[in-house]
Amino acid sequence: MLRPIHRWIWSDHERRVRKLLAFGEVETDGGRDILRAAEVTPDPLLRRLYLEHAIDELHHGVLFRERGAALLRARALQGGTLFNSTPLPGGHGLDDLCVANEPDDRLLAFLHVAEKAAAGRFAIYKEIVDDDPSTRAIFEEVLRDEVFHMNYTYTQLTRIAPTHYRRRVWWARASRLWKRYLRVAAGIAAVFGATVLTAMYFVLLPPFAWLAKRSELREPSGWAPISGDRRHSPSSQY
Repeated sequence: MLRPIHRWIWSDHERRVRKLLAFGEVETDGGRDILRAAEVTPDPLLRRLYLEHAIDELHHGVLFRERGAALLRARALQGGTLFNSTPLPGGHGLDDLCVANEPDDRLLAFLHVAEKAAAGRFAIYKEIVDDDPSTRAIFEEVLRDEVFHMNYTYTQLTRIAPTHYRRRVWWARASRLWKRYLRVAAGIAAVFGATVLTAMYFVLLPPFAWLAKRSELREPSGWAPISGDRRHSPSSQY
């Protein structure tokens, strides 16, 4: 359903560069989180898999940043200006986790759901950027890794939590939906607040400005005289 929107986003050169740089930041942050998970997990098999996963994520971050930088240099060599300021990455990908406080089953469920969603998105992006073979090749490589991450997290989740792994997966999905709802609600609230403040500026401020102008006309111009029978010095400048 969202494929036309994705195609519209990726059709613009500036948005394409911004998305690639954002993916680079997200993948690198995810790699750091998973590397921390490898340090704190007591399971030796999970430690090895987490390390491989973290290496893949950090490698993806390098790929996305290098491709974004290459497109940025190409536009600069053509004489165009892509950004007026430092580009800030958008919010796409894994949410931040406090890995040290997450048990392995909850972390694996979260990673499985996140990697599955990322694999679906990257499969769409791979088809949309068919006009850019280099970017398409990156998405193909990343997609293969994401499918592996999706599969190994589910397999390990069923191994360490054979009785309640389905519950963990459903909870992870509900948590992602709730966080997505909060982001959408915050965006709607920001738009609503800006609309109300703009309406107040144009509706309430003009009457007060008109009353202030009328009051100004009734005020005498110049210095105000002070009564001559005043015997004491003023205690302040007012």
